[in-house]
Amino acid sequence: MVYAAMAMALVLIWRATRVVNFAQGAMAMFSTYVAVSVIDRGGDYWEALVVALAFGFVAGAVVERVLVRPVESKPPLNAVIVTLGLLILVESAAAMIWGDSVRSYPARFSQTGLKLGSQRVALSPFDLYIIGAVLVVMAGLVILFRATSLGLRMRASAFEPEVARLLGVRVGRMLTLGWALAAVVGSLGGILVAPKVFLDPNNMDDVLVYAFTAAIVGGLDSPVGALVGGVGMGLSLSYVGGYLGYSLETVGAFVILIVVLMVRPEGLFTTTTPRRV
Repeated sequence: MVYAAMAMALVLIWRATRVVNFAQGAMAMFSTYVAVSVIDRGGDYWEALVVALAFGFVAGAVVERVLVRPVESKPPLNAVIVTLGLLILVESAAAMIWGDSVRSYPARFSQTGLKLGSQRVALSPFDLYIIGAVLVVMAGLVILFRATSLGLRMRASAFEPEVARLLGVRVGRMLTLGWALAAVVGSLGGILVAPKVFLDPNNMDDVLVYAFTAAIVGGLDSPVGALVGGVGMGLSLSYVGGYLGYSLETVGAFVILIVVLMVRPEGLFTTTTPRRV
């Protein structure tokens, strides 16, 4: 479900701006460190969560305005290079500010498996909280893009910015909003995964790789595909790690990606349909 949350953040930016943000994981990590700072100063879990999401929103908007906006009309490779540079910058900044030692992050609910009868299952109250949070995010994104005028304006700004401008859409604001909302979703993913994998400046790198694979598998323009791809990726990696060894999980992810791209290059749940011209 955490992979699904990060995949949804990638889908949100793609649908809003047609850019893949390779710094999404690093931005989520930085927001999680901000949350840790709030907790260190006496704040509770929910206060830290609100502050981290607010920071993510502002950071996403600033990144789009300052770094991405100047290259939006340039070749797509320019935006890729910018986000890769941002990845290195954010991880280095986090190491300089908070250090590179591993830290723990408190879980709001118990991580002890639930007891069903005389058996204890590997599903804790905190796991249920993660599942519920990601499902709420997915439902919100589906409603945003399919049932609101704001979502329509965001999609129009991404696919046909000139036409959108002629129709009175403030394209710049829509692009900024897309990055800001994606950063919020990514920040939530970072906070949800931190109690599971601990926190350090590079803790989101593997998560982003698997989330990116999940987004491609599900379809880069489909929130539902991001959810299905994230859950499928997580389950597949669990089986690969359990039966073949942890070291082969990354190989397993890329095998899945290659197979899906060979069978359905546009993704399993893409909404794009070919048109004969």
